[in-house]
Amino acid sequence: MKIAFLGTSAFAVPALAALVEAGHDVACVYTRAPKPAGRGQQERKTPVHELADKLGLPVRTPRTLKSDEAAEAFKALDLDAAVVVSYGHILPKSFLDAPVLGCINIHGSLLPRWRGAAPIHRAILAGDAETGVTIMRMDEGLDTGPMLLAEGTPISAADTAETVHDRLAELGGRLIVSTLDGLLRRSIEPVDQPMEGVTYAHKLGKEEGVLDWRRPAAELERKVRAFHPWPGTSFEAPKAGGVERIKVLAAALTLAGGTPGSVSIARDGFPVVTCGIGGLKLLKLQRPGKSAQSADAFLRGFALEAGTVLQPPIALTIPQPT
Repeated sequence: MKIAFLGTSAFAVPALAALVEAGHDVACVYTRAPKPAGRGQQERKTPVHELADKLGLPVRTPRTLKSDEAAEAFKALDLDAAVVVSYGHILPKSFLDAPVLGCINIHGSLLPRWRGAAPIHRAILAGDAETGVTIMRMDEGLDTGPMLLAEGTPISAADTAETVHDRLAELGGRLIVSTLDGLLRRSIEPVDQPMEGVTYAHKLGKEEGVLDWRRPAAELERKVRAFHPWPGTSFEAPKAGGVERIKVLAAALTLAGGTPGSVSIARDGFPVVTCGIGGLKLLKLQRPGKSAQSADAFLRGFALEAGTVLQPPIALTIPQPT
């Protein structure tokens, strides 16, 4: 097929690579414009832009898709289809209607569960046993279009947002090639999403990563995994002259009792924090501006003593699944 590819983040990279390898004619790649990044604030291209350059593909980085000029330039590509994954711009109707077969989206959940911006993180946070990838034909709604192909994958107790992200990115690349092949052969028909089971994966905020020890330990352990590597989880620990925010990079469930937030030291030397139900053993921690450390080694440089009671965060309003 003659296609356009619209994507930005690392999640989209395997799909672009798979489409080119499968022999599709990628007429143009749309991605977000380069942005200043790093200490030197040098402009950095998106992961999709970097791959497109390596493959010798033409790249467009429009600031908006809403202008008549943008719509005409897209229509002039005369596309069979457009593949959209983790792009970052909302496609107006003029874009959705331009390709013969429409715009095909790779979404990182088993729709209709977890429509929206952060499906991988929300699935882990909710304790879902499974997630997956759904390929759908886009409409003007938020991830509401008819489904073309889907495949699931289990979420293990060791999975983080990073590991699930990478697995789903590769799965999305394989499924989009199968989908386009099925559309060419007319062996795939779109199926409307069911009305039952719809949930929304609200965008993540850094404030959500603050651990509230009054919550069950199982919930906090899932949060540590769901928010790794971004936005991360943390707590405030007392030190001379104030408090210090400590990042939690890995944790495990354990037995504990007493006041939520109270610290004890396990026999293996790792700190345990009592939660609303159960306890959370802290396995890997990081101080501001320092390297990550195993939590037992961390204690040799930071006085997080047994008997310390960590204070809960200020009350936050966190969006819940709907």
